Amino acid sequence: MRKPGTTAAFTFFFLVLPYGISNGFASITLPFILTQNGFSVATSASVVAIGLSANLWRFLWGPVADLTLTARRWYLIGLITSTATLILLGFMPFRQSAVPLLTAMAFISQVAATLIVLPVGGLMAHTVPDEEKGRAAGWYQAGNLGGTGIGGGAGVWLAAHFSKETAGGALGLAMMASAAALYFVSDVRLATGERISARMRLLGRDILSMVRSAIPLFTIVLVASPIGSGAMNNLWSAVAPDWHANPDTVALVTGLLNGVVSAIGSVAGGWVADRFGRWWAYFGSGAIMAVVTIIMAVAPRTSFAYAAGVLAYAAWGGVAYAAFSAVVLFAIGRGAASTKYATLSSLGNLPVIYMTAVNGWAHDRFGTAGMLHIGSALRLDLHRPGPGCSATNSSPARTSLVGRGRSSSRFFCFVRNAQLNALIK
Repeated sequence: MRKPGTTAAFTFFFLVLPYGISNGFASITLPFILTQNGFSVATSASVVAIGLSANLWRFLWGPVADLTLTARRWYLIGLITSTATLILLGFMPFRQSAVPLLTAMAFISQVAATLIVLPVGGLMAHTVPDEEKGRAAGWYQAGNLGGTGIGGGAGVWLAAHFSKETAGGALGLAMMASAAALYFVSDVRLATGERISARMRLLGRDILSMVRSAIPLFTIVLVASPIGSGAMNNLWSAVAPDWHANPDTVALVTGLLNGVVSAIGSVAGGWVADRFGRWWAYFGSGAIMAVVTIIMAVAPRTSFAYAAGVLAYAAWGGVAYAAFSAVVLFAIGRGAASTKYATLSSLGNLPVIYMTAVNGWAHDRFGTAGMLHIGSALRLDLHRPGPGCSATNSSPARTSLVGRGRSSSRFFCFVRNAQLNALIK
């Protein structure tokens, strides 16, 4: 029996699912359709990167959610507008001359999608007990990544076998079905009864107290790095021909199966964050994702290798995303939770944006193998304890925060140096 005013952790899976569907359409289905219509990988990557950059700006409208309507009302506004814009994106013309219009619509679609997750961060902070926040973060990211798999995989399959218009319409209906989850959510509002000026002062004090604390500042630096960004998920469908993967394989691997394994990884990551520590889960999963891309870069290019690599990347990406959300929930506390969660999660989307653009540029300049090596080198570099990759240079504070000792530092250095040698060769 749950306490009044609390929300079960698994409820957040259904609340975030429509955001994931919208994100999956923009990050997987859209580049697939673009490349199928003659657009280059770099152009497709830039359209996706600009569209997803909407997540960087969600902190701007975070205060609106905290200071005005209740979380449930903001969620409904976000769900309706996100569904409408996704359907509109599906009906856009996919011509070379329409790139600016496609880019603008992709951006608007993702702005609308941020209105779905904006109040959800506040709901998690206020209605989930502290001892369950890791699990709530896991279910949250399971909905995000599982929805991305549905929006991407089902979108690719529907677009390939029917039309992009059918894909947009069907996914829009699936998004609206998630509104039923609101029945099981306890509503919250930061401040009631005060004048707007008093609410703004309360909001300002809460944010100021956050940025003055060491843990949130440390978190800001880490979430803006590419450690657990999983940016290759935005380009797997575009580079699939390099592994001779057909459209059905791409739809299955980047869609349904991707969503399933990433959701499982997210739930497992939430449990690991609660049981062993959020920092260990975050750094460890990021390093393993880099190792997966290194193996894909040097392994034979077959459809099976593509499927195995993408799914392994998705599973550990789920762990990384759950650990990321657990870290953010730990850093923000309560108070103006929607604004603080939006601020830190916006910064967390920064590496997804710039790494998608970097990966697209690296692919067109150095090929697929070069792209995978460069991406993993950037990620593993952030696991380096110090100059020369010496474990003895690791600061005690950092070691205690991250929860890893000298042996794991040596492991990260070993993998990174091996990867750099392969890149040089």
